Amino acid sequence: MGINDKINNAATEHLGAAKENAGKLTGNESLEREGQQDQAEAKVQQAGEKVKDAAADIAENLKDAAQKIKEGFSRK
Repeated sequence: MGINDKINNAATEHLGAAKENAGKLTGNESLEREGQQDQAEAKVQQAGEKVKDAAADIAENLKDAAQKIKEGFSRK
């Protein structure tokens, strides 16, 4: 996950929490739900970025394994 993505997701999550709390304090259910939705969207984005990071790690591990296998055959 890129640093900009992390910052944007964290900001969205914190702003969502602020909206939710403001909605609770003022009795504005619409604002409260909007804040909850913002937080949920940020969490989905964070999960997506974690999946991308994991896929990149898997690809790198496969590349390393293939290189080691290739080197093993080259030595014979």
